[in-house]
Amino acid sequence: MLGIIRQAAIIFGCLAIGELIVYVTHVKLPSCIIGMLLLTFFLKMKWIKVSWVKDISKFFMKTLPFYFVPAGVAVMLYFDLILSSLWSILIAALGSTVVVLVVTGWVHQQMRSRSKKEVKTKNVAV
Repeated sequence: MLGIIRQAAIIFGCLAIGELIVYVTHVKLPSCIIGMLLLTFFLKMKWIKVSWVKDISKFFMKTLPFYFVPAGVAVMLYFDLILSSLWSILIAALGSTVVVLVVTGWVHQQMRSRSKKEVKTKNVAV
Protein backbone atom coordinates (compact mmCIF):
# COMPACT_ATOMS: atom_id res chain seq x y z
CA MET A 1 0.00 0.00 0.00
CA LEU A 2 2.82 2.38 0.85
CA GLY A 3 4.42 1.69 -2.52
CA ILE A 4 1.31 2.79 -4.42
CA ILE A 5 1.13 5.97 -2.34
CA ARG A 6 4.76 6.76 -3.15
CA GLN A 7 4.18 6.06 -6.84
CA ALA A 8 1.09 8.27 -6.91
CA ALA A 9 3.01 10.99 -5.06
CA ILE A 10 5.72 10.93 -7.73
CA ILE A 11 3.23 11.12 -10.61
CA PHE A 12 1.08 13.79 -9.00
CA GLY A 13 4.16 15.64 -7.78
CA CYS A 14 5.35 15.99 -11.39
CA LEU A 15 1.86 17.17 -12.33
CA ALA A 16 1.94 19.72 -9.49
CA ILE A 17 5.32 21.02 -10.64
CA GLY A 18 3.85 21.35 -14.14
CA GLU A 19 0.92 23.32 -12.68
CA LEU A 20 3.37 25.58 -10.84
CA ILE A 21 5.42 26.18 -13.99
CA VAL A 22 2.29 27.15 -15.94
CA TYR A 23 1.09 29.40 -13.11
CA VAL A 24 4.43 31.19 -12.73
CA THR A 25 5.47 31.47 -16.38
CA HIS A 26 2.01 31.72 -18.03
CA VAL A 27 3.31 29.38 -20.74
CA LYS A 28 0.58 28.27 -23.15
CA LEU A 29 1.05 24.53 -22.63
CA PRO A 30 -1.16 22.21 -20.61
CA SER A 31 0.34 21.56 -17.19
CA CYS A 32 -0.17 17.81 -17.58
CA ILE A 33 2.09 17.82 -20.65
CA ILE A 34 4.77 19.74 -18.78
CA GLY A 35 4.42 17.35 -15.83
CA MET A 36 4.83 14.29 -18.03
CA LEU A 37 7.83 15.87 -19.77
CA LEU A 38 9.33 16.48 -16.32
CA LEU A 39 8.65 12.87 -15.32
CA THR A 40 10.31 11.69 -18.54
CA PHE A 41 13.29 13.95 -17.86
CA PHE A 42 13.58 12.68 -14.28
CA LEU A 43 13.44 9.07 -15.51
CA LYS A 44 16.07 9.74 -18.20
CA MET A 45 18.35 11.42 -15.66
CA LYS A 46 17.75 8.40 -13.37
CA TRP A 47 16.63 10.70 -10.55
CA ILE A 48 13.47 8.57 -10.45
CA LYS A 49 13.75 4.83 -10.97
CA VAL A 50 11.31 3.09 -13.28
CA SER A 51 10.48 0.61 -10.52
CA TRP A 52 9.21 3.53 -8.41
CA VAL A 53 6.37 4.25 -10.88
CA LYS A 54 5.96 0.92 -12.68
CA ASP A 55 2.88 -0.44 -10.87
CA ILE A 56 0.83 2.75 -11.03
CA SER A 57 1.82 3.22 -14.68
CA LYS A 58 0.50 -0.26 -15.45
CA PHE A 59 -2.75 0.63 -13.66
CA PHE A 60 -3.12 3.84 -15.66
CA MET A 61 -2.46 1.99 -18.91
CA LYS A 62 -5.09 -0.66 -18.09
CA THR A 63 -7.71 2.00 -17.31
CA LEU A 64 -6.74 4.38 -20.14
CA PRO A 65 -9.91 3.87 -22.24
CA PHE A 66 -12.05 5.18 -19.37
CA TYR A 67 -10.21 8.52 -19.48
CA PHE A 68 -11.56 9.16 -22.98
CA VAL A 69 -15.23 8.83 -21.99
CA PRO A 70 -15.66 12.52 -21.01
CA ALA A 71 -14.05 13.64 -24.28
CA GLY A 72 -16.34 11.30 -26.23
CA VAL A 73 -19.40 12.71 -24.49
CA ALA A 74 -18.23 16.25 -25.24
CA VAL A 75 -17.83 15.35 -28.92
CA MET A 76 -21.41 14.06 -28.98
CA LEU A 77 -22.62 17.37 -27.52
CA TYR A 78 -21.12 19.24 -30.48
CA PHE A 79 -22.11 16.71 -33.14
CA ASP A 80 -24.11 19.27 -35.15
CA LEU A 81 -21.11 21.61 -35.30
CA ILE A 82 -18.84 18.73 -36.32
CA LEU A 83 -21.33 17.59 -38.96
CA SER A 84 -21.42 21.05 -40.56
CA SER A 85 -17.61 20.93 -40.96
CA LEU A 86 -17.29 17.22 -41.62
CA TRP A 87 -15.65 17.49 -45.05
CA SER A 88 -13.08 20.00 -43.80
CA ILE A 89 -12.28 17.76 -40.84
CA LEU A 90 -11.96 14.64 -43.00
CA ILE A 91 -9.75 16.37 -45.59
CA ALA A 92 -7.52 17.82 -42.86
CA ALA A 93 -7.26 14.46 -41.11
CA LEU A 94 -6.48 12.58 -44.32
CA GLY A 95 -4.01 15.20 -45.53
CA SER A 96 -2.15 15.39 -42.23
CA THR A 97 -2.02 11.59 -42.05
CA VAL A 98 -0.42 11.42 -45.49
CA VAL A 99 2.07 14.15 -44.58
CA VAL A 100 3.02 12.38 -41.34
CA LEU A 101 3.48 9.04 -43.15
CA VAL A 102 5.65 10.58 -45.86
CA VAL A 103 7.81 12.60 -43.45
CA THR A 104 8.19 9.65 -41.07
CA GLY A 105 9.20 7.33 -43.92
CA TRP A 106 11.70 9.88 -45.26
CA VAL A 107 13.25 10.46 -41.82
CA HIS A 108 13.47 6.70 -41.25
CA GLN A 109 15.25 6.22 -44.57
CA GLN A 110 17.67 9.05 -43.78
CA MET A 111 18.47 7.66 -40.34
CA ARG A 112 18.86 4.13 -41.70
CA SER A 113 21.23 5.18 -44.47
CA ARG A 114 23.21 7.28 -42.00
CA SER A 115 23.59 4.36 -39.60
CA LYS A 116 24.69 2.07 -42.48
CA LYS A 117 27.35 4.62 -43.47
CA GLU A 118 28.57 4.76 -39.86
CA VAL A 119 28.84 0.95 -39.71
CA LYS A 120 30.79 0.87 -43.00
CA THR A 121 33.11 3.60 -41.73
CA LYS A 122 33.75 1.71 -38.49
CA ASN A 123 34.44 -1.53 -40.37
CA VAL A 124 36.89 0.20 -42.70
CA ALA A 125 38.68 1.91 -39.78
CA VAL A 126 39.15 -1.40 -37.93
